Amino acid sequence: MGSTSTSSALIHHFPLTTRNLGSPSKRPHTVHFCSAWREAGLRYGVKQRWSRLAAVDENSDDSPTPAVEDRPDRSSSVYEFLYPDKEDLPDDKEMTIFDHLEELRQRLFVSVLAVGAAILGCFAFSKDLIVFLEAPVKTQGVRFLQLAPGEFFFTTLKVSGYCGLLIGSPVILYEIIAFVLPGLTRAERRFLGPIVFGSSLLFYAGLAFSYWVLTPAALNFFVNYAEGVVESLWSIDQYFEFVLVLMFSTGLSFQVPVIQLLLGQVGVVSGDQMLSIWRYVVVGAVVAAAVVTPSTDPVTQMLLATPLLGLYLGGAWMVKLSGR
Repeated sequence: MGSTSTSSALIHHFPLTTRNLGSPSKRPHTVHFCSAWREAGLRYGVKQRWSRLAAVDENSDDSPTPAVEDRPDRSSSVYEFLYPDKEDLPDDKEMTIFDHLEELRQRLFVSVLAVGAAILGCFAFSKDLIVFLEAPVKTQGVRFLQLAPGEFFFTTLKVSGYCGLLIGSPVILYEIIAFVLPGLTRAERRFLGPIVFGSSLLFYAGLAFSYWVLTPAALNFFVNYAEGVVESLWSIDQYFEFVLVLMFSTGLSFQVPVIQLLLGQVGVVSGDQMLSIWRYVVVGAVVAAAVVTPSTDPVTQMLLATPLLGLYLGGAWMVKLSGR
């Protein structure tokens, strides 16, 4: 009799327990229990952590914490460059990533618009530009041919594109400076003017050096080597590809002193270290000249390697004289 009453009690209790566990009114109690259990464990962990920190603090003279060893050197030039003081940032302001992207989009639009307008202007005078670029070999009796339909037209587009990019480069440079200027310190702003002026001057000097020295030397070498054997009839497209690549690569290679000054200003390398590796620089200048020049003749490579070596040594002395 007692077992029957017990079984009936269990049978009646089981669906009630199942139904109550599935009801929404009982779920908050379960969640509250789990939250309380986790909170108790979190409190226990916090107490244990505080007890360990207190023990380390009492024995700080005997066992230094590893965090102190991993702390960066605040007196280094690299740390000052990456983490400047708030007082050194006059135009510092908080901007979200979307604000930066919007500003970048606007400045890219202005740069593309300026370069596009310059390309259209150069295309209007493309024939005059082609005659100007043909001048280094005109006296050697070289004749230019159009070997495919539309080759001269696409050559004028290529020349207009290079010249338009060259004319629009000041606008691109201005937009880049305006974008990064709010994040520069006062000392970096004073250093920015000479860097930009020197970089522009060296780039145009490289273009002039390539046009007046490298290009005639390389082309005269090829013409004199083939004299008496073949007649020099060159493709107009391949000629301008050779000349334009040589001129722009020479202008970019003349940026070596600017890179040296930037590295010295940041504190990555000193002037004495730059001067101590001059033997490797001689080999590197010859290799760089062989890679940059589209021709394979040794005359052009040596003519480019010599000013590269001189620019490197001049940049190293400038870094050393600046106290870096």
